[in-house]
Amino acid sequence: MATVTNPLLFLLAAVTLVAVPGPNHLYITTRSIGEGRRAGILSAFGVQTGTLVHVAAAAAGLSAVVAASATAFGALRYAGAAYLVYLAYRTLRGGDDREEMRIRPQTPLRVYLDGMLVNVLNPKVVLFFLAFLPQFVDQDAGAVPAQIVVLGLVLSSIGLIADLTYAVAAGSIGAWLRARPSFQRRQRYVTGAIYLGLGAAAVFAGPSARRA
Repeated sequence: MATVTNPLLFLLAAVTLVAVPGPNHLYITTRSIGEGRRAGILSAFGVQTGTLVHVAAAAAGLSAVVAASATAFGALRYAGAAYLVYLAYRTLRGGDDREEMRIRPQTPLRVYLDGMLVNVLNPKVVLFFLAFLPQFVDQDAGAVPAQIVVLGLVLSSIGLIADLTYAVAAGSIGAWLRARPSFQRRQRYVTGAIYLGLGAAAVFAGPSARRA
């Protein structure tokens, strides 16, 4: 049976890892500042839906297959980078004169799906789950896939709390910034540049398991 210490260590490690700002936090913050608090919150739920996809893949052993295959891992890496470049393009393209300074609003479903795909296509998340979750699995207790699912759900719940905190805080900052013409003139370009930077980070994601 699993000891009492392992769950406590897992919770401590999970909270510590989630508390460290990462690319997902940057994405959610950028979305919330640029498009408002609702977009940030929807992005947070989308990102954590993507986390659940990774949890299922790790429990089924698919994550190990992807990480072990240079072709599969490379395809995931470039697909993730391409999607972020697409988001940058969508943000940077101009509208008519009246809208040209503002980021084009997206539907709630589109915002949610963007967050989910950004996380699903993030190769670092695959590596993170392979490196982190198995450390807290009790092989003697059996039902390893079920243990991974439980640990993944706990981690996703903690992540959602952190993501929503970033979304709400950034939404408040964004409302203040968007009221300033100088920010409006640069908003699309700053947001697009951040998406491009995240895309570049995805391209150079390597086999080292760092938190996504």
